[in-house]
Amino acid sequence: MSGTYENMIITEPKWKSWIVETKTPLFTPEQCRQIVECGRRQQPQKAQVGMGKPGGGLDTKKRVTTIGWIPFKEMEPMYRDLNLFIQKANENHFGFGDIRITENAQFTEYPEGGFYDWHMDCDIHMEHEPPVRKISMTILLNDPSEFEGGDLELMAPGKYAKLKQGHAITFASFLNHRVNPVTRGMRQSLVVWFGGKPFR
Repeated sequence: MSGTYENMIITEPKWKSWIVETKTPLFTPEQCRQIVECGRRQQPQKAQVGMGKPGGGLDTKKRVTTIGWIPFKEMEPMYRDLNLFIQKANENHFGFGDIRITENAQFTEYPEGGFYDWHMDCDIHMEHEPPVRKISMTILLNDPSEFEGGDLELMAPGKYAKLKQGHAITFASFLNHRVNPVTRGMRQSLVVWFGGKPFR
């Protein structure tokens, strides 16, 4: 674990919320099933860590999951709905400037024993080529009765996200977070990033 937030200096955004959970589902069980089917068509592979960075690659001490990237053209209605949601969430909660979906959504499957240790989706202390990830979203795609463990945990403010099927949690991409080990079954989720110009 690394990074503290008490001494963070950042002018954007003027925080209203760091973490936002949906009170109603973004997707129905049938829509979740369609997303899972689409994700599995993308030939999921073992997930790597630190892609494109020194020391990156497969690291089973850091991450055990499979991922597939869902092309925009295959799920255009889903992407439109997600964009509408995040624009409202950004306006009401986060307060960033121009925000948009910056890359294909990531379909993830965590089998029994699968996990992803502490990490950040964007480190504001490092330089990033635009667009920069600013808001991360995780949507649970399967029924939580189908697995145990696999909770998403955020270091600040030490929050566990126990999502229902089709529900989402959004949070600032520079928050440290992890997926705890799955102890039974399989956890299926969709991860989406929204970004824009570099932090100022």
